[in-house]
Amino acid sequence: MSESNNKRIAKNTLLLYVRMLFMMVIGLYTSRVILDKLGEVDFGIYNVVGGFVTMFTIISGAMTTATQRFLSFEIGKGEKGNVKSIFSTMIYIHLFLALVILVVGEVVGVWFLNTYMNFPSDRYGAANWVFQLSLLVFMLDVINVPYNGALIAYEKMSAFAYFSIFDAIFKLAICYVITLTPFDKLIVYAVLMAIIQIVLLAMYFLYCRGKFKECRFTGKFNREYGKNVGSFVGWNLIGSLAGVAKEQGVNVVLNLFFGPAVNAARGVAYQVLSKLNGFVGNFQMAMNPQIIKNYASGEIESMYNLVFRGSKLSYLLLLTLSLPVVIEAPLILSVWLKEVPEYTVIFLQIAIFTSLLNALSNPLIVSMHASGKVRDYQIVVGCLSLLTLPIVYVAFKMGAEPYMAMIIAFVLELACHFARLYMLVRSIDFPMWRFVKDVTLRVFTITIVAMVLPILAYRSIDITILRFISVCLLSMVSTIGFGYYLGFNNEDRQTIKVKVTSIINKKILKKKIDEKYK
Repeated sequence: MSESNNKRIAKNTLLLYVRMLFMMVIGLYTSRVILDKLGEVDFGIYNVVGGFVTMFTIISGAMTTATQRFLSFEIGKGEKGNVKSIFSTMIYIHLFLALVILVVGEVVGVWFLNTYMNFPSDRYGAANWVFQLSLLVFMLDVINVPYNGALIAYEKMSAFAYFSIFDAIFKLAICYVITLTPFDKLIVYAVLMAIIQIVLLAMYFLYCRGKFKECRFTGKFNREYGKNVGSFVGWNLIGSLAGVAKEQGVNVVLNLFFGPAVNAARGVAYQVLSKLNGFVGNFQMAMNPQIIKNYASGEIESMYNLVFRGSKLSYLLLLTLSLPVVIEAPLILSVWLKEVPEYTVIFLQIAIFTSLLNALSNPLIVSMHASGKVRDYQIVVGCLSLLTLPIVYVAFKMGAEPYMAMIIAFVLELACHFARLYMLVRSIDFPMWRFVKDVTLRVFTITIVAMVLPILAYRSIDITILRFISVCLLSMVSTIGFGYYLGFNNEDRQTIKVKVTSIINKKILKKKIDEKYK
């Protein structure tokens, strides 16, 4: 991979991290206030009902990935690419999908919500408000998918940073309004969240139309592109629907067996997890277009190297951030929230380990998308993922505790990781065993070894603040230290040394020049 591409990935990652830090600080505060003001039951209702439409956003994410894949592929082809035709075809496809989801949501979603969900009798009206507003937001989000995909494909990550700052500020304002409103707080919260999303979608739409001349709707539908894109999106939707059934299905089963309080616990755990995942997601968002463009231009070995390095760095980055959270979860949650819902701690701890597997696998998924050969992959991985739901249901029928849902999800995600590797071998002759040896086994070893010192500190220090600081420092030192020596081979370590030395030398030289001309 060229030096300019490395710099572009580094620049985009830095911009996205600034965005994430800002969002994380405000997001953690707003989550705390919203849980306190809505109460455990209403917060659980919003989590499970809004989750019906949040599950559609997983589909939206898959469609954004598909859009990014085809646009990045055409951009990677240079002058031979036909970005404008692909974009207009994407618009037609997403208008059709938005209509389908509206019909399914109004018929199946409303029926299931009012027939089977377990809520207090006086809260079904508010739950229906949440559902309808969330469905409206999602329809607009689907229509806007081609514009979001274009933003990623053209690697204009600064726009994400600016728009996310607006998002965080708006959500901070919602906390203030919820505190003062005399009306039903859950309904007001749902209305305001819908307004924010509509404004943000309009901002993305206007930015992309103004910035990229190729990304303007021409009204023409290219049948050849439509067939290819439709096939890709269709098979991706099957995989995404399996993911939706797993995530939201588990949420519904938890509600049926244990009520909205457990949904609140899971919702809180996933809010913390989303902040941690955001850091890794930013790095991968900056890297993904390069994987696709390398494949499109025939630079297969460069793509392999980027996938190996990206998987390893994504995992280690998330491990560095999340290891203190795993160990000190009770303290962190008790400081953050006035009242911690039961099961939140163990939900969060298991969810973090599952998320580490996702971080390891995401570059593999992008590689599969780059090849365009997704049918068999989605069938195999989708079916494996979908097994979570019936297994969880049977486990609860047999009297299992709520956290068993998270353990089952972790085990099946591990199976999905190796299934992805196998399917990549079949599709693009991916070096599976090299990846297992150089990436999977290395990061698993690092995880086990890096946990030893922080856990010893946690068990041996009685003073809370001293223990917390020790756990954080030892987690960071252990992960970075063992990651450097166990995670990278001699060639990688030499490259890291050269780059670090170069940065230090530049700073020293700049300092000398500044002193000379003072």
